[in-house]
Amino acid sequence: MDLKTVTFEEGVISVLDQRKLPLEEKRVIIRSVRDAYDAIASMAVRGAPLIGIVAAFGASLSLCETREEWENAFYEGTRLLARSRPTAINLHWALKRAEKAFEKARSSGREAAYRAVIEEAEAIRREDALLCRKIGENLQPFIRDGGRYLTHCNAGALATAAYGTALAGFYVAREENKKIFVWVDETRPWLQGLRLTAWELTRGMIPHKVIADSAAAFLISRGEVDAVFTGADRIAANGDTANKIGTYALSLACRAHGIPFIVAAPRSTLDPSCPGGEEIPIEERGGEEITRIAGMGEMAEEAYNPAFDVTPYANITAIVTEEGVWRP
Repeated sequence: MDLKTVTFEEGVISVLDQRKLPLEEKRVIIRSVRDAYDAIASMAVRGAPLIGIVAAFGASLSLCETREEWENAFYEGTRLLARSRPTAINLHWALKRAEKAFEKARSSGREAAYRAVIEEAEAIRREDALLCRKIGENLQPFIRDGGRYLTHCNAGALATAAYGTALAGFYVAREENKKIFVWVDETRPWLQGLRLTAWELTRGMIPHKVIADSAAAFLISRGEVDAVFTGADRIAANGDTANKIGTYALSLACRAHGIPFIVAAPRSTLDPSCPGGEEIPIEERGGEEITRIAGMGEMAEEAYNPAFDVTPYANITAIVTEEGVWRP
């Protein structure tokens, strides 16, 4: 499952515009650091690992914009990109890697520094594709032949370099000829489940149905779900995880009914400097994302729109990374 979510060629980043899917497969062209910031902040690019990859490539573009004060321009660019989405730690992790590559090469001049940052971004992309496949393999003990599973938001190939995190387990299960079925939360207000996950699973030939977010607990209570799989945008040192709003409610339903709640994420999602979930910054987005639906006018004057919530480690059965399985 390599959907070519991001490509880089001759100083130009091309990303699949996730705002247009599934009705249109369109790409956004990024030629500057500001373009990269806008693509991430506007949700054209989303998914914690993919945000990190695009940010790393985006950081290199600052070195193309000026031949004077290029060192300052690079750091200004990384600071700008770091502000694009506050919750996903992969963004800051990837930018730190880009900065280390830059600092190692800058004494050799602007061109050498530029090449070093690009090479580091390419390495991050290659590593992500390999580790996502490994996450899919490590998820297999939780996926049985004939199982019925539920996922929230989109943690698939669209959110990574390939395969995805939570969805990687389903793709590997299909390769192993396991027959599975997936319930897909619509995931309000951006409908990533309806628009993105369902589109991916269709391409992956995995049977699925989309449900309203509010139907998930009902299905869990009726024994229609064998396990819930989600991704994560940040994992605190104590095992609390931040993910798309609505994830915490799913964990409560799973705990109430004895259903496994599995978090799948790369090792880079762990933030050891963050002791617990209460320290994770929660991005708040504009209320219009809630109050405007399907082209209709403003249907309420005010709305509160947190983009993420925190699931405490006590509600999590296991966190699965490329390195293996972590349990509370």
